Amino acid sequence: MALPLESTRAGVWILRCCTGVAVLLLTMGMPSGGSLAEDQGASYSATVKVDATADSVGAARELARIDGQRRALGLVVDRLSGSSDNPKLAKLDDKAITDMVESFEVANERMSPVRYIADYTFHFRSSKLRRLVRVAETPPAEGGGRSASPEGGGKSAVAETSGKPVVVLPVYKDSTGTALWDDPNPWREAWAQRSGDAGAVRVTVPLGDASDLAAIDAGRAESGRSDALAAIAQRNGGDDAIVALATARRQGDKLAGLDLSVKWYRSGRLSDTQANSVDALPGESEGDLLRRAADAVAAGIAGGARKNPGQQAILAASVPISSLSDWVMVRDRLASAAAVRRVDLLSLSRQEAKIQIRYVGSAEQLKSSLAEVDLGLGGTDPMWQLQISSATGSR
Repeated sequence: MALPLESTRAGVWILRCCTGVAVLLLTMGMPSGGSLAEDQGASYSATVKVDATADSVGAARELARIDGQRRALGLVVDRLSGSSDNPKLAKLDDKAITDMVESFEVANERMSPVRYIADYTFHFRSSKLRRLVRVAETPPAEGGGRSASPEGGGKSAVAETSGKPVVVLPVYKDSTGTALWDDPNPWREAWAQRSGDAGAVRVTVPLGDASDLAAIDAGRAESGRSDALAAIAQRNGGDDAIVALATARRQGDKLAGLDLSVKWYRSGRLSDTQANSVDALPGESEGDLLRRAADAVAAGIAGGARKNPGQQAILAASVPISSLSDWVMVRDRLASAAAVRRVDLLSLSRQEAKIQIRYVGSAEQLKSSLAEVDLGLGGTDPMWQLQISSATGSR
């Protein structure tokens, strides 16, 4: 749906639409000499995803629009000028940017009483933009194709430079059980109250609507169900899903601290694991503790993204065996380990197999992943030793 910026602009917008229809009717069947003008106009448009939280959904919507128009303007300016460092843009206040917007469109709205998510397409006034970036009247560089309206089902030709969001699932565990979407979940409330992330990593927490509930629940999130995690990430516009499990530690009826387990899943497969604990400060309320813990986890997520948790490492290991069936068992379990990406068999004898494992994460994270499939990893470089866990070897 198209939303006018001001009531005084509504008539102008309708008049332009009507004029455009009249021109279209007059020129049907003729060579399209107006396509250049259309492409030129689309060169000053961009689509961004917005996500804001405030005391009310109305306030959140306004914050989302203001943030979205600044980011969209940045995308267009970057494309027109060929540089992401434009000092003029940084000096513009919100009102000045609003004055540069000719119109905007909204699609895919989702909201709660305090949160607003949507796709915004902003169309900027070409004359004001040209003065801002000092570009010529001709269309910018190739590839600045037309921006499709979300209502038409198309995708914008202008990609959001910040990349896809990381989808966080705040799972809370205490003596009463484990919760994700169910209320109360003070851990999810703490994440919802966080301000937007200013860095390169954009974190989003699903609203928990009917589709989110159908995609995943607390049990599937905690157990790392790959299909459910991939589905919830895709539904919220990302590839990566993070299960942030907070386990409450209480002294009597007071929350004394949180044990945090953060597992990062890429396309449904485990790629990184972090563990930490946060103790309550003297006089700190439960809400403040939970918000401080959420900020700490978010910082760890940003750090993990900078370190590229999906980067592969290689480890050589020997596997003691007594028969070919032992090797087949180990091979099959390796194939089901979440952190393992590839296994190369270097040599095989009646007593031993030597292999090379390609994996993601650290060696400690690989150990945890192997333990989940009843394989033990011991030793150190240059040759580790992998064997079937004793608990299962006697079965």
